[in-house]
Amino acid sequence: MAKLRFPSPESPAATAAVFALSLGGGWLLSGTSLAGAASFGDISLSGALSLPNSAAVLAGALIRCVMTGSVGKAMVKLAAMALIVIAKLVTERAESPRCSAVVTGISVILSGAAVSAVMGTLGQRLLFYAFYGTLAGGTALALATVIGSVRQCRVLDLTGKGGCAGAAVLTVYTASLCTVDIHYINIGMILGATITLLAAYFYSQLGGVLCGALTVCGAFLASPEKGALIALLPAAGLLTGYLGKFRPATAAGAFLVMNFFLMILSGFTEDSIYAMLDIFIAAAVFVLTAPLYSDKWIAAGSETLHAMPDIMSARMNFLSDSIGAVRREAEKLGELLEGSEEKPDISGKICHDVCDLCYRKMVCWHTEKEPTSKGFARLAAMSETSREPFPYELSGCLRKDDLVSSLRKFRREEMADRVMALRSSDSRRLLSEQLLLTEEIVRGSGEIAQLRFSGALSKAVGERLSRRGIAPQEVIAGYSQSGRLMIELYFSPNDPPGQAIRVCDLAADELGTHLECTEPVSSGKQIRIRLFEPPRLAIEVYGASSCASGSKENGDTCLSFNDGTGTATVVLSDGMGTGREAAVESRLVVKLFRRLMTGGADCLSAVRLINSVMVTKSREEAFATLDAARFDLDQGRLETVKSGAAPTLILHGGNVMKVSAPTLPIGIYQQSEVSTNSFPIAPGDTVIMFSDGISENEYLFIKELLLKGGDLKNMVDQICGKAPVFAPTFRPDDVTVIGIRVLKNNC
Repeated sequence: MAKLRFPSPESPAATAAVFALSLGGGWLLSGTSLAGAASFGDISLSGALSLPNSAAVLAGALIRCVMTGSVGKAMVKLAAMALIVIAKLVTERAESPRCSAVVTGISVILSGAAVSAVMGTLGQRLLFYAFYGTLAGGTALALATVIGSVRQCRVLDLTGKGGCAGAAVLTVYTASLCTVDIHYINIGMILGATITLLAAYFYSQLGGVLCGALTVCGAFLASPEKGALIALLPAAGLLTGYLGKFRPATAAGAFLVMNFFLMILSGFTEDSIYAMLDIFIAAAVFVLTAPLYSDKWIAAGSETLHAMPDIMSARMNFLSDSIGAVRREAEKLGELLEGSEEKPDISGKICHDVCDLCYRKMVCWHTEKEPTSKGFARLAAMSETSREPFPYELSGCLRKDDLVSSLRKFRREEMADRVMALRSSDSRRLLSEQLLLTEEIVRGSGEIAQLRFSGALSKAVGERLSRRGIAPQEVIAGYSQSGRLMIELYFSPNDPPGQAIRVCDLAADELGTHLECTEPVSSGKQIRIRLFEPPRLAIEVYGASSCASGSKENGDTCLSFNDGTGTATVVLSDGMGTGREAAVESRLVVKLFRRLMTGGADCLSAVRLINSVMVTKSREEAFATLDAARFDLDQGRLETVKSGAAPTLILHGGNVMKVSAPTLPIGIYQQSEVSTNSFPIAPGDTVIMFSDGISENEYLFIKELLLKGGDLKNMVDQICGKAPVFAPTFRPDDVTVIGIRVLKNNC
């Protein structure tokens, strides 16, 4: 499927194109009329546009008036547009929709009053210009609202007040253009009929009726004769709305036939021939433009509202399952650690405390070993320890009081250990209950979707994959807030999709666009793959590491991943100490962080859940740092997330920033400490992350490397290799350095 592409609003080509269109719009609309009076379409257009384009509308209208010799007749309109340009030149507030409406209305009233005063007809015309200015201001507000939605969200929002604004704009400008005839061809009728056919084809009966009625209303405002010619256009739009599943050419042919018969029923005249010619041209334009149409640029609302429950159900269920998987892993880990604890040897403990100091030890534990062992076993099994009764095997013991005292002390220590074990077990149970509660809350809750759903794309991708033997349980396709295409595919773990790249290629071929994909993510009950159009930016990541002296394994763990929503994440964790035990802790932190983030959890909630797991996973002290850099590749923002991590150095705009956070690592306290910061990023920026193995003495060297620039791999290798030089007396520790460079995505 072909796709419309608009140049970037910041590009010179886009600026020149909009300026030229504004100039042409001013020239064309200056000669139109509305309900027997001069149309205010050019004035409203000037009021709704930004300063340069507003001036272009004025210039186009002035050129038209000079060419036709109608400067005097159009003096009020020209003066009003001049006042609008002056207001926009003086204050930026005149660019907002409401201010544009006020400025437009006041400009029309002032210019009309001034011209009427000069001509001596102020009393007669003032009320008319007040009404005229109000209509012009209202149209400017509607047009500015429509333009604002396209400029900010890159989508024509026809939901809510956006739909009301679009209806007003269509009616006014169709009415104005209906007075423009070029060799018996009416531009307004062609525009209205084309929009009616497009709405009927892509938005079914409701779209055809609504746009047809607005077009007829505009035609009647232009002249009753033109309105009567297409009075039954809404009926043709209604009937054409049932043909949305056919080819565009079939729908266009049916639209022509319906209009022809409806005109015959309403009374066919000579003017009806020219009206049919306009509708024929509109049908031809529709056939040419229908393949280029994409709901990426238009939000009609109804389909999105109907699909919202399904979208939120799929997302919330996936996140809930991900949290459940974390809970089950924590429970299994706690059971393994609890089962590995050794039971204390009571006899050995008492013997060490008492018998080692007795001169009869050799007799008791060698000559009379069997009765002595039985006596100690019976002593340990007694509910109350005292001299009377006392095991008869130990009746000859010379240190009965010491035995009783030592056993009581041991019982107190054992009781304390049991209390601690119970507390730890209670904490684990509490954590499990909290995670289970979180699952239930997430599953039953929802939030405003960040994806504008497209039913047509979802259906097309699902059918294409089904034909190739790939059967996703759910397909959710739509557009992000930045206008990028995103597709979420959910599969059963019993029927995995195979290679994600093959699924991505099939969807890309179906939609005729370039797509990338994430790695499959499992929630335990479903497997999800995200396909997406590449964002505006990309990152290059390179890492280097070295083990501490005497260690065979690096205790640091790093990972980079893309969640498919336009956010790339690089995470680094430094486990407590060095070696294998530190590596286990850091891997657990990174693994859980990735699972929660790709599952849909927000960053702070993910860190808090991981901290709970680390605190309660065992009785032994275990903690690890967490250092994450999250890159918003659409908006150009970097968010740093730190818990006990080393500083991060960022090169942006020729300056080097040091980002540090006085927080504790994950797993020390029940309440996690998280520090977040946000910074703008641009192509060419470089970020250096490292573990505690890098001494502060090396920061100046790293800063010099960043300012010097050059190859990212060489820079990271130098930082890692110089770590022992800058910290010769520093406590040996694992070293990990990660370099990240922001690039402009050329895909």
